[in-house]
Amino acid sequence: MALNPQLFANGMPVPFVNELFVLARDGVEFEVDKIPGSHSGKFKARGTIYLSNIRMVFVADKPSGNLVAFDMPLLYVSREKFSQPIFHCNNISGNVEPVVPENENRALYSTHSFKILFKEGGCGTFVPLFFNLIRGVRQYNQQFTHAAPEPRVDPLQASQTPVDEMMRHAYVDPNDPTKIFLQQPTPQSNLRRRTYHSQTGEQVI
Repeated sequence: MALNPQLFANGMPVPFVNELFVLARDGVEFEVDKIPGSHSGKFKARGTIYLSNIRMVFVADKPSGNLVAFDMPLLYVSREKFSQPIFHCNNISGNVEPVVPENENRALYSTHSFKILFKEGGCGTFVPLFFNLIRGVRQYNQQFTHAAPEPRVDPLQASQTPVDEMMRHAYVDPNDPTKIFLQQPTPQSNLRRRTYHSQTGEQVI
């Protein structure tokens, strides 16, 4: 997980090499805990969720202090759950592990709890794609782990997960304002990142 990943001027996340953005969903509220320097250690804002074959990125409509965006590698997400409460918004909650630099102690970093609340419209497009993508990323990573002496922990390895077939068969809910990317919205290949290490203005937490 990283705080304030690189963004284009239009708010779209700067992609990694081999990253394919699947969808964008605006009108959501995002909550996450254990954020250094934030009020009560929590971050809460309205904005847009971008989902790719590597990560989820929340981009706030308005900055909250120095917080603008939040990056969650799919390989580091766990205990994800979809809830449909009677008197509240449909939501997805879960945990996400920090992306720890190689030279630092994992014990210094906390696991975060997050929640995505769908404040506007339905979620019948977003939710199946999210869970199918998480499942595909894990299946690929398990296959690689069985074939190698050590587990692959680089979150960018998720880019090998095939998503074309998944997107072709995606269910489109007419009540869900999710935008599916049939063409990649950021073709500037010279701007693509090659590592999850922190960039200028970005903080791994």
